[in-house]
This record gives sequence, C-alpha cells and structure tokens, in this order.
Amino acid sequence: MTFKEYKGLDLVGVGAEVLDRWKKNHAFEKSLSLREGAPEFIFFEGPPSANGKPGIHHVMARSIKDSICRYKTQTGYKVNRRAGWDTHGLPVEIGVEKLLGIHKEDIGTKISVEEYNNTCRREVMKYTAEWVDLTERIGYWVDMDDPYITYDNRYIETLWYLLRKIYDKGLLYKGYTIQPFSPSDGTGLSSHELNQPGCYKDVTDTTVTCQFEVIKDGKSQPLYGCEPLPVYFLAWTTTPWTLPSNTALCVGPNIVYSRVRSFNPYTGDEAIYVVAKDLIPTLFNPKAAELTLESYTKGDKLVPYRILDGEFKGSELVGIRYHQLIPWFTPTEGDAFRVIPGDYVSTEEGTGVVHIAPTFGADDKRVAAAAGIPAIMLVDKAGVRQAQVDRTGRFYRIEDLDPAYVEKFVSPSYAEFSGRPVKNAFDDSLPADAPTLDVDLCVMMKADGRAFKIQKHVHSYPHSWRTDKPVLYYPLDSWFIKATAVKDQMVELNKQITWKPESTGTGRFGQWLENIQDWNLSRSRFWGTPLPIWRTEDGKEEKCIGTVAELYAEIDKAVEAGIMPSNPLRDKLFDPKDMSLENYNKIDLHRPYVDNIFLVSDSGKKMVRESDLIDVWFDSGSMPYAQEGLRNFDSPKFGCTADFIAEGVDQTRGWFYTLHAIHTMVSGTPAFKRVISNGLVLDKNGNKMSKRLGNGVDPFKELDIFGPDVLRWYMLTNSQPWDNLRFNDGLPDENGNPAKEGGVDEVRRKFFGTLYNTYSFFALYANVDGFDPDAPMVPYDRRPEIDRWIISLMNTLIKDVRAAYEDYDVTTAGRLIQDFVCDQVSNWYVRLNRKRFWGGEMNEGKLAAYQTLHEVLKNVAVLSAPIAPFYMDQLYLDLVGDKGEESVHYVLMPEYDPSVVDSDLEQRMELAQKASSMVLALRKKSGIIVRQPLSKVMIPVISEKVKTQIELVKDLILGEVNVKEMEFISDTTGFITKKIKPNFKTLGKVYGKQMKEIAAAFGALSQETITLIQNAEAEGKPYVLNLPSGDVSLNPGDYMISTEDMPGLLVASEGSLTVVLDVEISDELRKEGTARELINRIQNLRKDSDFDVTDRVDTLIYADGKLYDEISSSLSSFGDYVSSQTLSKSLGLRPAAEAPEDAPEVEFAQQTIKILVSRCQ
Repeated sequence: MTFKEYKGLDLVGVGAEVLDRWKKNHAFEKSLSLREGAPEFIFFEGPPSANGKPGIHHVMARSIKDSICRYKTQTGYKVNRRAGWDTHGLPVEIGVEKLLGIHKEDIGTKISVEEYNNTCRREVMKYTAEWVDLTERIGYWVDMDDPYITYDNRYIETLWYLLRKIYDKGLLYKGYTIQPFSPSDGTGLSSHELNQPGCYKDVTDTTVTCQFEVIKDGKSQPLYGCEPLPVYFLAWTTTPWTLPSNTALCVGPNIVYSRVRSFNPYTGDEAIYVVAKDLIPTLFNPKAAELTLESYTKGDKLVPYRILDGEFKGSELVGIRYHQLIPWFTPTEGDAFRVIPGDYVSTEEGTGVVHIAPTFGADDKRVAAAAGIPAIMLVDKAGVRQAQVDRTGRFYRIEDLDPAYVEKFVSPSYAEFSGRPVKNAFDDSLPADAPTLDVDLCVMMKADGRAFKIQKHVHSYPHSWRTDKPVLYYPLDSWFIKATAVKDQMVELNKQITWKPESTGTGRFGQWLENIQDWNLSRSRFWGTPLPIWRTEDGKEEKCIGTVAELYAEIDKAVEAGIMPSNPLRDKLFDPKDMSLENYNKIDLHRPYVDNIFLVSDSGKKMVRESDLIDVWFDSGSMPYAQEGLRNFDSPKFGCTADFIAEGVDQTRGWFYTLHAIHTMVSGTPAFKRVISNGLVLDKNGNKMSKRLGNGVDPFKELDIFGPDVLRWYMLTNSQPWDNLRFNDGLPDENGNPAKEGGVDEVRRKFFGTLYNTYSFFALYANVDGFDPDAPMVPYDRRPEIDRWIISLMNTLIKDVRAAYEDYDVTTAGRLIQDFVCDQVSNWYVRLNRKRFWGGEMNEGKLAAYQTLHEVLKNVAVLSAPIAPFYMDQLYLDLVGDKGEESVHYVLMPEYDPSVVDSDLEQRMELAQKASSMVLALRKKSGIIVRQPLSKVMIPVISEKVKTQIELVKDLILGEVNVKEMEFISDTTGFITKKIKPNFKTLGKVYGKQMKEIAAAFGALSQETITLIQNAEAEGKPYVLNLPSGDVSLNPGDYMISTEDMPGLLVASEGSLTVVLDVEISDELRKEGTARELINRIQNLRKDSDFDVTDRVDTLIYADGKLYDEISSSLSSFGDYVSSQTLSKSLGLRPAAEAPEDAPEVEFAQQTIKILVSRCQ
C-alpha cells in the first residue's frame, strides 16, 4: 500500500475532514451497532441550558466525558450517550425578563403567563445550533437527535411520578419557615443552591450597636442599682434594616453580663450599659479605663467608663422588658420586647446580646417561638399577613397595606422609609453612590441616641447563584422534601461512590450530606414544572397527582361534581393510554393551563393547585428516571445507576446532590458509581473568566486556530481535571509579545508536531522502499535490540495507559503517551535508527525497523484515540488503509503482552538515555557542539550490574554523544572531587536531636565513603552512618552529592550515576568536527532544494583564509566520509572568489562560506 504523505500539519483541516467523514458514515451510530449485545456501560449526560452560549469550560467538561466513553467503547462496552437540555428555571426566566424589559411583578399584568411562558419555551433553545456545533466540532459523541428535554410533558409527568413516590413515603410536606429568598430572582432558594461556589461573598456593610432601653420595674431593678441613670442593653447587628422588626433580645443563659457606666459617644448622654463581661474591652476603649467619669466632655475621643458592681448570668436577665427600638409598627398580638434565652449566643463578637427579628432569621424564629415572642407582621390590602419587607426586597409601601391596619398599628414616622430597598442592589435605578437604607437608619438612630457605635464591617454574605445579588432570609410558605429523614442513608450510599478527586466525595460533598437540611422545593415563578398538589381552601384535604392518566381521571370526577365544565385534556383529544410524544404534545402541563384545572376532594370540596413550581434542580436530578419516561417504566434503564458521570465542581451541591438525593429516596440506591468533578477554567493569570473582566475565551475561535484535538489534549493533560486550569493558548498577546510559558500552542508543536513528523518520516521512506505492512512479521527475537526495546517499552506503555484509563485518570494516560512519543519514539528510536531507513535493500533488518515503527504508531493512535479522536482516526487509517477497521474508535485497546517485556533492556536503555543526557549537558555547558567529536568519557563503577548494563549500550551512548571511547574507572582520585550535604528537612524529622552531630560528620566524610553511599543507593539499600550518639540510616533524598570539575575534565552526577567528560580536542578530532559541520550544511541545502533522498549530487565549497585551510585539512582526512554521507559524487574546495553568484551562502564557524550543491545529470 501507499502511505499518505502531507505537506504540513493542519489539525484544523483534519478536524473538519474527519468530522465530515463521521457524519457521512454515521460513525457514532455505527460504534453502537457494532457493540450490540455487548455489556453496557451506563453514562448520564448532565443537561446544559441552551439559552446561553457554550464556553471554553464546556470543552473541558465534554472532552472528559467523551474520552471515558470512547475508552469504554474501545474495551468492548456498548456506551449509549443521550444528550439532554435543561429548559426550566431562573436562567431562562431572567433572560426573558431582560429581553422583554419586564420584572417578575409584570407577569400576569403587563404580559400574560401564557405569553411569557411561550417566550421562555422559544428562548430556552436559542443557542441550540451553537451547542450542537461545538459538540460536533470537539468530537463529543452523544445522541443529540433524540435528547431528553425537561419541558417535555412526558418528562414533567415522570417528575410528578417521583414526587408522588416521595409524597407517599411521607417525605413531602408544607411548612412556614425562614428560607433563603432572592428578591432579584423573585423566588425562594434551596440550601444547596445557596452553597454553589461563589455564592458567599465578602461584603462591607454598615453595622450598628444599638441601645435598647430597659423598662424599670421589679425585675429590672438590679440593673439600675442606686444610680439615677437610664439602663440599656447593647446589641450589635450587621443588618440594621431588620431593626424595625425587632421583638426580642436574646442572651446566653450561662454567659456572665456586667453593668458598665459610661457615655453615648455621639450624644454624650450618661447611661448604664449591660453587656457580656468578656466583650467589655471590645466595646469600651481600655485606654479610657483610668479616666474619671467627671473628666469627660462631649466629643472627647476617649470615653471614660467604669465597670459597676454586680454580675448577672444570662438566665437572670430573662424576662426583663425593654422599650421598642424603632416603634413604627405595633405588634398585633403576643407579648413582645422581652429578654429571652438562646443557646447559640456567643461572646466571639458583638455584645453578647442578640437582636431578634423572627421574620428574618431561622434562629431568631426558633428562639422567639420557644419563648412565645410574636413577629412584627404587617397586613396587606388583601388582608394577608406579611413580613415588613416585600418580595421585591423593599420595605412595604404604605399604599400597599390595609388602611385599617395602617391607621391602628403604623406610626406616621414610617412614611419616610416606606418603599425603600433594604439593599441598593434591589433597585437598578439607584446611582452607585446612593446612600443605603442601613446608613440612613443608623444616622437616624445616631441623632437621637439610639446608636452606640456605627462602623463598617467586612463579613460573608449570601448572593444569588444566578443574578449575583444579595439574598434575604425570609418567612416563606413552602413545600419541602424531608432530606434530613434519609441523611444517614445518603451518607452510607455515598461511600459506594468513587469520586475523582476523592477529597470532593469525603469533603465538599460528604460534609455537606452530614449537615443536610430539608430541601425547599417551592419556587414562586412561572416557567417550570408545576407542583402536582391540589388542596382545599382550608388545607385539610390534598391530593398529589403522580401521572397524567391519574390527573385525567381526577378531572373527570371534578366534571361530574360540577367543579369543572369539561375535561381540558379530553377536549384536546389526549388519550391517557397513549404514551407517544405525538399524543403528549396535544397538551401542556405548564402554567397557566394546570392552574385552570380544579379537582374535587373526597368530601366534595373544590381543590386548587398549589401555585408553586418545583426547584429546577429536581428536574435535572430526576433524569435517570425522566429521560426514559413512564413509557419505559418496566425497563431496567428506568432509574438505573450510572457507571459514570462528570460535570464541574459547581455541580457538587447541585446536580450531583439532587441525583443522589432523589435516587436514595425513590430507589434506595446510588444514582452513579463513579464521578469526575472537574475544576474551573481560569484565564492565564488565574482569574475567573467573566464578561465584566473581558477575559473570556471563545471556544469557537480557539477551535479555528488549533483544531479540536490540540484543545482536548491540552485541557486533559495540562493538569488533573479537578484542578483549576489556567487556560493559556501560548500565542503572542495583542501587542505581539510572546507568551511567557507554554500552552495550547506548545501542545500542538511538541506532541502533535512530533507525532506528525514521526509518521511523515515513516511514510516517506516506507513509500520509497515499498514497505508492505502485510509482509510476514519478523519475529521479535530476531529483531535488533533497539527494536525489542521499543516494543518492550510500548507494552509497558499499554499496561500503564490502560491502568490509568481504568482509574479514570485521563491526564496520566495522556502524559504517558506524550512522553513515549516525544522522548522514546522520536527523540531516541527514530533518531538512532534513521540510517536503517536510508537506502539499501529491504533486508530483514530494514523490514524489522518498518514493522516496529508501524506497530508503535498504530498502537499510539489506538491508545490516544479517546483523547484526540480526530487526528488519531486519520493516523490509524493512514497506517492500515482498507485493511483495518473503518475507524480507530471501533478498534479494541491493544493488549499488554508480558512475553515481550524486557525490564533489563528497558533499564539499560534508560541508563543510556540518562548518561547521554548528562554528557550532552556537559557539552552545552562548555560550548562544545555535538558535531565536534571528543575523545573519552569516563564512568565511575558503582556496581557490577550497572557496569554490565552500561557496557551493553556503550556503543549507542558513544554514537549519541559523539565520543570515541568509554572507560570505566574504579578509582576516581584525580578525576572527581565529590561533596555531600545533608538534607536537614528529611533527616531532621527522624534525627532531630542528632542533627548537629550529623552535620559535623557529613563535613568529614571521605571520598571513599561518599562513593559507598552512592553504591548503596544504586543497589536500592540505605547506607548506615555510625555515630557515637547512634546509627543514622541514609536513604536517597537524605543527602545531596555534587562534584567539582578538574582541568580538562567536566563532571556531572545525577542520583547514583556520574560521568566524567574529557573536553581536550586534538587536531584529528577538530578535523572530524569540521567534516561533520560540512555534512550538516550540505544536507540542509539538499533539503532546501527539494532533492529526493536518493539523489546523487556534485558539491563545491567556496571559502577563504583560515576557513579554507581548516576545511582543506579536514577534507584531506575525511573527504570520503563527507561524500558518502551527502551522496556527493564529486566534492571540491575552491577559493571564494570563484563562487558563482547563485551559490548559497551559509554560516560556518561564525563566518560565512558558499556551497553549491547540484543534482547529477
């Protein structure tokens, strides 16, 4: 066969050409049909949302998934991969609101719910084409023709089925609790949403320590004592906007409190303050402790204070009453404004007294309820009790409240603050420097003496994972899944999951499970899966619907009871027995349609659907069941456990959690067995990519520059997937400055360029010689040692790469392949064997070289195919033609053959490479080029085994480093002076008390002892150093050995191996070096002239002066050698003046000469 040759490496073109062939041949579909009947490897695809464009991080995530699935296909499994689309939830709704220029409160007024949801349905698939394009271009084989779509009615029905299962187990309940609420999103959030990466941000807020005036009575008299001064509790808060809703103060029952006499630093008024004893130094400046109270003048920076007699445990303060701090609202019920106990109060910061607003904190609500403390609840125009802050994050406007309630319970002083946003982020119209509500409240309290200390404070505060705006804790009437009831089961099942990295499973995920809270399922939005629960008005009767067929039957009952005029499902000609998509497309299970369905209770009462939608994470977490749908209820695939999933680390408490939670509650089994949690893709400076910073990377542009294989290889091998990747394409910046370090471009040049050059070398000479890959194989034992070495190393590679893939460690697999190709195949095997491929007849030795390199390249293509699917497919087909599989992706992974593995051969070749590298480094150090021969290299004998190994590869080393002779020496005196230093870090951990003695002993070690230490290391044994204080066992890493050069000799040591290079150059060696330089220049000219490798040429060299004499002297001794190496039929030297004008000028010995190379006629 003829091996295809290329004019250059075009990986972008390769990607396009191979993709086109895959599409024409239906390659992905065929990969499945070929494995029909084979064991199945189950993979779940996490659904992205197509209302946003794909980013560079999606290349990473999809490449990880694809590489594992391709590998499993290549090990004999059938791997179905079904795409999915996440189509509900906040990302879509927020995008549509921006598109339409509306806010949540406009839906149902300015635009109907039906129109809004229709826009959502359209917009959610806005960038489908871009997602499909990226998926195809990066080679991610996944079925996008039949994806599961979360807005599909059959998908929604399955969610209802799962909720019914959870409901029947008593795990679904309704509760009124304090929950995270996002005014910018217009809905409550679950605890796992609030724990997405980056949700908690450090913010600087205005905080205030307030004065709550104690009501003087019998209970509080001990706080007043004999002093004729008012008494205040001091309480600190980071959320001043919650102070109007204060109804209690909380103290720690066992905390000791003191009375402190001092002055309000703003008004100068004298008072007694009650605070935790341990926090007095943080509230009152210790520098003022020695000042007298009488010396104080209003405005003094140092405010004197005196700690009064008497201490009180918190339990003694319980029941004391105080005046309402900001009396805007009179409580409509209960016994408010009392001191209550709380076990969570601490003295870590603040005052030891906690302000309680039961409507804005879960702990606040808990301790208040236990003590019978009411919350400040307003009454709106509809007569519904509400918290002081509305759902848009503003203080309730007076005009939105019930007039009768306002007249009786609301102070006129509230009007000034009515309608103000509690966080400026909730009002986009406010300028950046607008004062906050917190600041204005503090200014108000400062003016009339209610504020004791106002200061800025940096603290961590939760933000919406979608809008990046602050979240409030808010009283919500919500439906919850009782996740706490199955916590222990989830923890145990998590132990069956293999996590990559393991620390995520035990840490971020495992610790999260240990502290899990009930799942707030309710979402007060419009575009999503409706909660399938209908209730009577009094809430005493309810029905949870599990299927559309059940809903159909219940509607018929409602029609019969006169509650519904007709069955809208029947009106749409829906058949409850028909599970086809066509049938389900006749109806719509979204709002507003389900809101218009009313059912009848068992007692005959009208039932209305609970208006909530369900958390969108329930949608995606249900996909093991819902992607199959109830039509496949009896299939083993319905709710099966995946062998493998992978997504970003942000899904740890998102998709990973909801998959795990739902599968635990419904099936009692893990949702997945193995998971790779990949890290973030950052910019090259380590910053998170964002539109604001303008540092995002367009994946399509990168694909246009590099092609898919380079991007995949870089992203999967640069670092482990779970580590954050600093994406660097390695190209010059916008100013033309070169990249400081390697990146994507380096992968293109180093790995793919090397592999391409290796194949090109093979193809060129294989075509010249007519190599037939089907020729009888030369037995391995009859092949030269270097062939047997690369075959042995290749099988070791097969074993190690397959082990890495099996461990889901794609990074290690890729790195092993890359090192093998670059360091072993190209830089060693091919380079040292070039002459075997040049000229001559096809004898057994030459055939063995072709067969060896052909086998190596073919196996590299197969092993690399999961990571670089396009180029490896082309490489494989170029190597096998029509004699192999139609695609490399149908080829089973090569099997490890231990019979051809020769560990001794691999070891001695490694020694040869190591010794050669050290000698070449010495050449570089002394400025002696490799083409200049040297006379001798000496190697101190460490052990007979190492000596024997090196002797077997001596000729190879000498040829590689261009040295004439190798000498083994046992006595290094006069050649090498060794120095040894202890590694204090490693030795100190074991022999800490002996380190002074060890350091002194090292300074006195003889050359012979240092050699013995090296010999022990070579044999893999420790060396025992006998000291008076006790023996010290020296292992590799416990010491550093260095060498000093002698005149005319250069010395290098690496581990137990030392080489001594004689760098004296004789006249004869210099002549030979000149000859080799000439060969190099002539060969380059042959190449530049596009001569064939077999073309004979005539060569004329033109030079003057010392260069003429140097070249003449060299050719007199080595002319025949130069002629044979360059295929020069004639070789002459002439004065430079005789050179024709077209003779090329070349650099030589830092000067210039001319060489004319002509093809023989």
